[in-house]
Amino acid sequence: MSLVQYLNQIAQERDLSVTELQHELDEALAVAYRKFAGAAAEVQVRIDPQTQDTFVSKEVVGEVLDPASQISVTEAKKRNPDAEIGDYVEVTVDKTRFGRIAAATLKQVLQQKIREAEHRKISETFSESIGELVSGQVTRREEGVVLIQVNRVECELPRREQVPTEHYRPNDRLKVYVLRVDDTDRRGMKVIVSRTHPNLLRKLFELEVPEIADGIVVIKSVAREPGQRSKIAVMTTDERVDPIGACVGPRGARVQAIVDELFEEKIDVVPFSEDAETYITNALSPAKVNSIKLNEEEKSAYVVVPDTQLSLAIGKGGQNVRLAARLTEWKIDIRSESQAAVEAQGKHKSEAENAS
Repeated sequence: MSLVQYLNQIAQERDLSVTELQHELDEALAVAYRKFAGAAAEVQVRIDPQTQDTFVSKEVVGEVLDPASQISVTEAKKRNPDAEIGDYVEVTVDKTRFGRIAAATLKQVLQQKIREAEHRKISETFSESIGELVSGQVTRREEGVVLIQVNRVECELPRREQVPTEHYRPNDRLKVYVLRVDDTDRRGMKVIVSRTHPNLLRKLFELEVPEIADGIVVIKSVAREPGQRSKIAVMTTDERVDPIGACVGPRGARVQAIVDELFEEKIDVVPFSEDAETYITNALSPAKVNSIKLNEEEKSAYVVVPDTQLSLAIGKGGQNVRLAARLTEWKIDIRSESQAAVEAQGKHKSEAENAS
């Protein structure tokens, strides 16, 4: 295989520029040459991809003190009659004479240069994607980490960013949220992605709902229990547009596309309100609310619901009220009508006893 073919193959496999690889190879050769020749000064080394000849650029000097990096005027003029002191001329070097140590250095440095080029490529590709949604394909698992190929880069989905109810089978296509580019690992640069982050849901709605992308509908808050249920609060900047209808879409098509992407995670879309009572009432949907008492200092709400609505308001394992509290950022204490009546009666009795 010729050098040109080899560089093209690496470039294709690693999704790198052939020109960039050529540059990295030249730098690696320069390191190997300095080690082989014992050059005291920095030198430039170039390999011709077509002929595979190796050239070192030497400085033209009056007296040669470092033969590895310098050449006399007399010798220089044999190669270039116009050469003067201070110029540089290229001299062919037999790369087979580099020796084992230099050859090993070349291999090691070239591998390092390729890794650095890959890292630059990853950084350039994903630096603008942090906090954004990308599509990828599951390739495999390694020690609990799911590897997802995005734009020919394998991104890591750590266990803590995985949804327990999702299977991540090889060749599955899915959307992930780019958390960060991590260059602290000794094994190399990593792109960390998430399937649990609340902003994954936010970005999916931006993707599916044009009114959100256009700024007509605004997502005010997101609360999520990944793989189970989510609540999202929306409002409109144009009173002619129904924010709930826009998010749900014709016959529920838009929200259903998001549910499908999240493997049947239930999604409640509720209207945002500046009025805390209204907002909390909306957040507790689908349960009906009788009354709310707010404690502004503690930012807590005492909510009374019909007896038949208590379990719905609380939700399975407290999920509905927990999500509503996260969505609104209010502590929510729920009571049924009968429970509230008993508590009120007890309070009145206690007050009467204290008064007497």
